[in-house]
Amino acid sequence: MSEPEVLVEVSDGIGRIRLNRPRAINAINTSMMRTITTALTEFATDDDIESVELTGAGERGLCAGADVRELRTAALQGGDVAEFFIVEYALNQMIAAFPKPYRAIMTGITMGGGMGLSVHGSQRVVDASSVLAMPETVIGFFPDVFVSHLLARLPGGVGTHLALTGASFNAADALRLGLADQLDGPAPQADPLLSASWMAECYAADTAEEMVARLADHADPDARATAAELERRSPLALEITVEVLRRSLGFASIADQYEQELTLAVRMVTGPDFAEGVRAQLVDRDRNPHWAHASLAEVSRAEVLSYFEPLA
Repeated sequence: MSEPEVLVEVSDGIGRIRLNRPRAINAINTSMMRTITTALTEFATDDDIESVELTGAGERGLCAGADVRELRTAALQGGDVAEFFIVEYALNQMIAAFPKPYRAIMTGITMGGGMGLSVHGSQRVVDASSVLAMPETVIGFFPDVFVSHLLARLPGGVGTHLALTGASFNAADALRLGLADQLDGPAPQADPLLSASWMAECYAADTAEEMVARLADHADPDARATAAELERRSPLALEITVEVLRRSLGFASIADQYEQELTLAVRMVTGPDFAEGVRAQLVDRDRNPHWAHASLAEVSRAEVLSYFEPLA
């Protein structure tokens, strides 16, 4: 018998949740999130439990994100992809509003859906091994699990940079940016790129197309390298991500952002780029994807706005 994909126990007044898919860097699926939701529901009302701690099995990381291969298969087979996101986003909101200390140990790789399980908690612990990111645009998706709500509020354009490029950042930067609260052990050096002055100027543009143009024309070689990197991302995902960040500023809480998050997730997973992006990155292994649009110039404003229309 194989072990459960989520291990739940109580010891010393702590409700312990351990993601247990180490070979997949604890990528989460619907059943795992249901198990976590049930555990948190019970922990919240158990007077013997003072706090909750989330960890990941294995040495590679807390959680690499959602099981996007499973999502891709469901989308291609016409399955109900909405169920996954309904369960996931309800769990993210539960964590954000949890009535007891919720401690996430963000060791190693913590990305995508793994950020959703951790960054909304009240105690976010990082260490020298932590590698955090929202890399969704590389697979034709957008930075979801309400992390856009946090990135949109970071100063100097760094949140837009992290959302568009999917660039990873370490413990020192997570603490500096307010995306972690506590350091366990020695701190790595902060990445000077994430304090670059050109970000504020280039990412102040209204569209991804204009942002990339500003980056490409900038004197700083790091800005030009970023433009080249963004040109390899899904043009549609980039423009939608910019719109998400702008709209996120108008939501007072992640709960207010729920309908937008769910609408976009369903539309994009069943849209033209997600299946291709996942296949190129994870099935064919680092093949250059063939996006639905050859360039940002081909993505119309009307098409971007259509993704935000309420689901039928």
